[in-house]
Amino acid sequence: MGINKKSYLRFVQELKKNIQHRRHVATSLVNKELLSLYFSTGKAITEKLQTENWGNAVIDTLSADLQKSIPGLRGFSPKNLRNMRQFYEAYAHEVIWQLPTAKIIKKGKKEQFSKKFIDNIFSSISFTHHMMLLNKCRDLQEREFYMEQVVSHQWSVSLLQHHIESNLYRRKGKLVNNFRKTLPGRAAKEAMNTFKDEYLLDFINVREEDNERELESHVIANIKQFILSLGKGFTFIGNQYRVLVGEEEFFSDLLFYNRILQCLVVIELKSGKFKPEHAGKLNFYLNLLDDKVKLPHENNSIGIILCKEKNNAIIEYAFRSIGKAMGVATYKTSKLLPQRYKKVLPDADTLRKLLKKGKNDPS
Repeated sequence: MGINKKSYLRFVQELKKNIQHRRHVATSLVNKELLSLYFSTGKAITEKLQTENWGNAVIDTLSADLQKSIPGLRGFSPKNLRNMRQFYEAYAHEVIWQLPTAKIIKKGKKEQFSKKFIDNIFSSISFTHHMMLLNKCRDLQEREFYMEQVVSHQWSVSLLQHHIESNLYRRKGKLVNNFRKTLPGRAAKEAMNTFKDEYLLDFINVREEDNERELESHVIANIKQFILSLGKGFTFIGNQYRVLVGEEEFFSDLLFYNRILQCLVVIELKSGKFKPEHAGKLNFYLNLLDDKVKLPHENNSIGIILCKEKNNAIIEYAFRSIGKAMGVATYKTSKLLPQRYKKVLPDADTLRKLLKKGKNDPS
């Protein structure tokens, strides 16, 4: 008797789903046990240092003795033992690990973390993620926000660092836009959660005098990092996307599709300040896309103007009579030079001049 192909493929999918689910559960349990171990180790070290009046240098000796006692032991270097102590001290009054489940201490009548949050979020992210958050974010609510984002979007540690440094916590939902006026309620909220007020494009190197085409070429050369900077659900369609109106051609800088919003997203790059005419031009592109490119089941397109500088009051006037959904965000291309290096290292412009002089100097 032959195999029913549809039935067989359905069975394969069921097995695949079960395997993936069980693997995820197993990984989560292992991670929870490791966090519990690191927390209890940090607790034990902290209490011993306090009761025995040992100096911090004992941690180096402790690490070496543990390595000797358990050959092949990994993850208990002096640095990691100090991290475990920091981990415990950060959450000693919020979270108590008692195998096999986590419990919480109440401060007054308010719980710092709910048991549901601990089981589903806190326990699901790696110790390395936790240390990144402890070292980069002092505020407990900010760390909680990033924990939820890590689990929801499966961020790597490097991607978490990128979003912290681009200040996603304070910039999320801050984009100047007309979404409430141009999109239905739920779609407007989703769009607000999708786009940021500022994007950190630290993977590209552009100069003040570079124009939009040069900026675009840098973005295209680093399109994977750019998509990660945008957030969840973006798929790149193309740059200088061509749409015909009669015999005339019109091009949008960058065209994406967002699976969550289920719409086309066009991004126009501007190397200088936002100007009111940018809104009119983007509105024109969005009309073309909705009329000639958008599929019937898709939502109306959204446009983002990504520029170097903006004045929110000017944007609000420019958007007043616009009928298409759009927003204006800024970008920065490099991190600020730390203060202690400013007197030692030349700035980018000085460095370029020095390099140019070196090339022209025959000696």
